[in-house]
Amino acid sequence: MSLTNASLDDLRIDRHTASSKSRGPWLLIAAIVLGVVAASFWWTHRSALIEVRTEIVRAKSAATSQRTLLNASGYVTARRAATVSSKVMGKVVELSVEEGMKVEAGQVLARLDSSNVEASLHLAEAQLISAKAMMQETRPNLEFARQELKRATELAATKAMSESDLHRRESESKALEAKLERQDAEIAVAKSEIAQWQQQVDDMIIRAPFAGIVTSKNAQPGEMISPMSSGGFTRTGICTVVDMTSLEIDVDVNESFINRIQPGQGVEARLDAYPEWQIPAKVIAIIPTADRQKATVKVRIGFDKLDPRILPDMGIKVAFQSAEATAATPAVAGVAIPKNAVVESSGQNIVWVLREKAVERRAITVGNINGDEAFIAAGLSIGERVVVDPPAGVSEGARVVEKKR
Repeated sequence: MSLTNASLDDLRIDRHTASSKSRGPWLLIAAIVLGVVAASFWWTHRSALIEVRTEIVRAKSAATSQRTLLNASGYVTARRAATVSSKVMGKVVELSVEEGMKVEAGQVLARLDSSNVEASLHLAEAQLISAKAMMQETRPNLEFARQELKRATELAATKAMSESDLHRRESESKALEAKLERQDAEIAVAKSEIAQWQQQVDDMIIRAPFAGIVTSKNAQPGEMISPMSSGGFTRTGICTVVDMTSLEIDVDVNESFINRIQPGQGVEARLDAYPEWQIPAKVIAIIPTADRQKATVKVRIGFDKLDPRILPDMGIKVAFQSAEATAATPAVAGVAIPKNAVVESSGQNIVWVLREKAVERRAITVGNINGDEAFIAAGLSIGERVVVDPPAGVSEGARVVEKKR
């Protein structure tokens, strides 16, 4: 039986089609492997980058002749601050202050229950009226007794009245005089009692001792207030008033460096809340005693000009200045960078400069350090970026990436 050409064509195997189908899965596997290798290489390369924080080099004028002698930290304090209380124990019936309120000297802050004291005041006033009435009764009797004594003296001179009757008239007159003096004293006592009760009524009104700002309210209407702590729910203060015009700085300076400070010395202060704000100040006084445990001496510093942003108990850093220019710190033109970008290496000051995602070691000349700022006399150009707080692993040519702010 012979096969036709058509039948032979049907039996022939298409090797090109079979080869294409067999290579398809291998191509897919190869592509996946290449992707994994590329991703691994990218991740390995990425993990080798060092994260750093950089700052731009800024132009800085050094026209001033001042330089920093000593840095210290302290707190803003108020020389005049008082927790206002009462002279007597009583219940608060009215409170007229809130936190942040400005008060004037003598302004009424609160009132205590004065009903019992006012009742005693009314009684003293009534006793005064009674004493005055009794005196009005005694005076005419004394006048009559004096007239009778005068007449009896005349009669006794002519032997028309006995000596005993004359002595009786004298005794009656002297008794009425003594009674009048006693009543006059009783009136004075009654007036003193009235003044005392009026003072106690006035003590029930609590007033501001000086002008200032209320920083805390410590009591509410209905609570008991007392000048001394008696336990329980009795309060010892109505509110706290601070004189904002008396704000100053208290710092503790190590006794080893206290010889660098003197009254009237210039100071540059920076609040922790506003670190970029330079506040001019001056040394007021050096407290003439040392803390034995901390080995420090307290220094009082006054602000040249007060500002509403300055609040009591704020943290503050100060830099004591010297007005004397020295040859060791000449005032030359240059640039400024953060102080913590400068690193000392082998007795030389260096910085790490960022160049195209890598760092370059650069030797510099530091002209002066003022607070958190370093004045660079040579070695840097305006606009360059330097690494701040360089990590321990950084080295010449190391690849870095900037931290996100």
